[in-house]
Amino acid sequence: MAQLIELPHVGESVVEGTIGKWLKQPGDRVERYDPLVEVVTDKVTMEVPSPVAGELLRIIAQEGETVPMGAPIAEVDDGSGTATGAPPAAAMVSASAPAPPTTPPPHAAPASPTPTSYLITDARPVGPTGGSAVEAQSQEGGETAAEPASATVEPPVVIRAVDQDREPAGERAPNRLSPAVRRLAAEHNLDVDRIAGTGMGGRVTRNDVLRFLEEQAATVATAAPAAPASIPSPAPAAQPTTPSADEERVALTPVRRMIADAMVRSVTQIPHAWSMVEVDITNLVGLRNRERDQFRAREGVNLTYLPFALKAVATALKDNPTMNASWGDDCIILKRRINLGIAVAAPTGLVVPVIHDADRLSISGLAHAVADLSERARGGTLRLEDVQGGTFTVNNTGALGSVLGGPIINHPQAGILTTEAVQQRPVVINDAIAIRWIMNLCLSFDHRINDGAESGAFMQSVKARLEAMDGDTPIY
Repeated sequence: MAQLIELPHVGESVVEGTIGKWLKQPGDRVERYDPLVEVVTDKVTMEVPSPVAGELLRIIAQEGETVPMGAPIAEVDDGSGTATGAPPAAAMVSASAPAPPTTPPPHAAPASPTPTSYLITDARPVGPTGGSAVEAQSQEGGETAAEPASATVEPPVVIRAVDQDREPAGERAPNRLSPAVRRLAAEHNLDVDRIAGTGMGGRVTRNDVLRFLEEQAATVATAAPAAPASIPSPAPAAQPTTPSADEERVALTPVRRMIADAMVRSVTQIPHAWSMVEVDITNLVGLRNRERDQFRAREGVNLTYLPFALKAVATALKDNPTMNASWGDDCIILKRRINLGIAVAAPTGLVVPVIHDADRLSISGLAHAVADLSERARGGTLRLEDVQGGTFTVNNTGALGSVLGGPIINHPQAGILTTEAVQQRPVVINDAIAIRWIMNLCLSFDHRINDGAESGAFMQSVKARLEAMDGDTPIY
């Protein structure tokens, strides 16, 4: 039986993915859970496993094509021989078309061997009469010419309904364009009907649009300086700029494009507000310096300041549930689990793996989770579950030397917090100047969900927990 393989949903904020590389080709044998294709999203570059075992019949989504989550990307024959829920063979032809005769006419060709099954795909009504035509396709993949639906159907074939008035080769219906292609065409004010498609069935892919833009730019560069007065000049928006000798254009990677789209979506859909507090972590610095070497020898991972901050954030989210939430248009959705995303700068771009149920982990457990997810994010080996279900994000920008930041919220979460660089500063304590270790905490929050009072209470809760950490704080 032919099984459609769909692009799996990665998370509620991920709506599409780009096909990076097919790891199997049509005709290859695929075992269940074998890596089938690499898919790039704004959160992760992942290998999608095959949910079934069988033979890869065809690839629906080509490399470089952007498709929505849940869309079919391939077809696998699982070898069962029968289609689940398939209608009887007699019902395969459109109900509006006359049924084939039960006995062949005198001029009919001799009957072929009896088939095991029939399958109709892409069935569509034709014309005002509602009639249809059928196109015969052998189970080995060969095709014969289209014939009327009322004609005798040869048994040993797979039947696929097609339009009698189908579009000529190379023409496409507008709804066959992927979201990425529509967006790119709109950005450059392009008429996609002018672009020759190289995708399946003549579909225009993103690479086709980029190639068209390059050809258009080359044409503009070699055109005569002045056009005849009778010919109107193209609109400026439709003309891609030509780089000068002082410029270099770097092509966008799928990850960079998706990060850009995600950031635009966040700042256009979420009204950001921002606040910052200073935290005196002098006692925490002493604790970490005392335990660092022993912890490394015992646990095999580094003890950084991030696990302490994650512990404080996870505990504070329990006391401030509206920060662990998302906007639901007509309601605020409070999350019962505390799943902390941690921003990691991977070679291909920023990714945000998730520590699930972070509030249940010790500081040691959080340190192990951070080390594991960071290593696999940089190595490109994150799993689907590693990037799903995040409810709040923490970004350790202090590791990059930052002391102040205004982070963009990871849509659709209610907030994101950055831990900035730990620095020694002079501060006033009991009317005296002292040198203390200070770290800034910066918070961007969704102003639809929280106001200054709620965000301030959350920040003060995190601050108090970090400043209370000292030699008596349990690590394990």
